[in-house]
Amino acid sequence: MTSMTGKKIMLVAACALVDADGRVLLTQRPEGKKLAGLWEFPGGKVEQGETPEAALIRELMEEIGIVTKEACLAPLTFASYGYDDFHLLMPLFVCRRYEGVARGLEGQALKWVRPRDMRNYPMPPADEPLIPYLVDLL
Repeated sequence: MTSMTGKKIMLVAACALVDADGRVLLTQRPEGKKLAGLWEFPGGKVEQGETPEAALIRELMEEIGIVTKEACLAPLTFASYGYDDFHLLMPLFVCRRYEGVARGLEGQALKWVRPRDMRNYPMPPADEPLIPYLVDLL
């Protein structure tokens, strides 16, 4: 799919994983990846034929070892952001029910952060506008 500007549209699903203390998990993009060092919500690309929820369930398991179900993913908001070489469309889901202990299975750093403190962590431009929704929710 391409936008009217001719840029490819990339669909990425993201998750605000919330712990019992109301903190949200952020993951740091590892060295060697685009936007390395920036903090983001866990998630990833939605593959052909996959729903955003299915992609998120898969990505959470692959990236941080968390198991959850579609019924535990509540849509909150989305980001629509034009990067230089593609346009990102990213639904953000909230998940409070999951199994396992989050750990960086791909070498990435993890941090549980209160929504009001998220601005202290440099994030990709598409993620930053999502912070107020979490501050209001949590």
